[in-house]
Amino acid sequence: MRSVSYREILRLVWPLALGMANNAIMQFTDRVFLARESTASLEAVLPASILAILFIGFFQSVVAYSGTFVAQYHGAGDPEGCSRSCRAGLMLSLASGLVLALFIPLGRLVCDWSGHSPDVLLREKTYYTIVMSGGFFLCAAMAVQSFFTGIGRTRIVFWVNVLGNAANILLDYLLIFGCGPIPASGIAGAAVATVAAQALQFIVLLVLARPHLSFRTTHQALSTKHQAPSTKHLLTRIIRFGSPAGIYSVLNILSFAIFVFLTGRVGDMAFAVSNSVFTVNYLLYAPIEGFAVGVGTLVGQCQGAGDPDGAVQACHRTLFLAELYITVASLSVLVFYRPILGLFMSDAATFDPAAFMSLGFVLFVLMVAWQCFDCADVVLSGALKGAGDTRFVMLWMLFAAFGFWLPLLFLVYWKWPTMPALWSTMIAYVVLICFGTAWRWRRGPWRSIRLI
Repeated sequence: MRSVSYREILRLVWPLALGMANNAIMQFTDRVFLARESTASLEAVLPASILAILFIGFFQSVVAYSGTFVAQYHGAGDPEGCSRSCRAGLMLSLASGLVLALFIPLGRLVCDWSGHSPDVLLREKTYYTIVMSGGFFLCAAMAVQSFFTGIGRTRIVFWVNVLGNAANILLDYLLIFGCGPIPASGIAGAAVATVAAQALQFIVLLVLARPHLSFRTTHQALSTKHQAPSTKHLLTRIIRFGSPAGIYSVLNILSFAIFVFLTGRVGDMAFAVSNSVFTVNYLLYAPIEGFAVGVGTLVGQCQGAGDPDGAVQACHRTLFLAELYITVASLSVLVFYRPILGLFMSDAATFDPAAFMSLGFVLFVLMVAWQCFDCADVVLSGALKGAGDTRFVMLWMLFAAFGFWLPLLFLVYWKWPTMPALWSTMIAYVVLICFGTAWRWRRGPWRSIRLI
């Protein structure tokens, strides 16, 4: 077994974690800008973005799974397999962009069913339509990011991510509020800024990846026991193993979307507080996604090299680092909750600031209560997906979310339609899904799965 040190894990993971945090900071800034623009925009952006990600998330997850194949071929010493895996991901991105355009009318219809106020509804539809129209760039950027992550070049992904998000924040300010000849576009400007930033990241990453993607089989590839896989063969296997990962993403987002749309019926002030706290929650949670991608890469590389014991060690050490981070971050939010919530209070708001702060603190406490369990589930799920055990991850999400959480959520909404009561159901759900994922990882059937 090759020992995977904490230093090696941090070298791979920190650019991913900071990159995800950078994404969260960008979204945080986006939400603050929209809160300053109007309360209606703040209320609209979370459900609209969740709805867009609900459709885009499936295709992004399938495309991103090409990076797992890159990691396994990299661990097996097969560079041609790495480059072909990325090219297959780009082909899937092109097809995904075309299919996503067909989902625009369906999503607008879902917005109509939400029961939100007309002003919020109009803004939801606007944001959703623009983001969905740029679905190709969101998927294609993911394909090239996954390639660099799979071969361990995560610093490239980080710096390009910083560039794209800096452009996003600048465009947010210019397009939301207007500047000189640029008219104020409100929530439509925020959506355009998101798509433009993803397009910029894709172009830069593609230029940097081009030497690798034009790679042809050399003595290094021929010297291994693996033959160069065909692109058609890879497309089939990426779709086969990536589709459960994509469905997992859809189920995860769909269950959360139902939760968000249901909380929108509790009241405007409570909904604004809930959206604000969830924005902060994502700011804390985003680096954990980086840990999950990193552990998936490490597990994939170890599995490609035929070293499942090394995969176990890499997973457990990554989980320790992730839990250490989320504990410190969560406690910090509780200490500084007042200035954080103050960022989301518009001068034009009609609700009581004291009530906003009081409810916000309660929701922050509930958020902290589930964070450690959520962190463990996300990291362990990333490890399982890196090993190819995507079917279990999908089926367990289906049971936990739709067989347990949502029935509980609707029962609580019927009996106690308050925001703290609805948020409390999240704790029970996260604890359940965490223990199931940990049990699967400990049992170890993933050891026998072979992707390549």
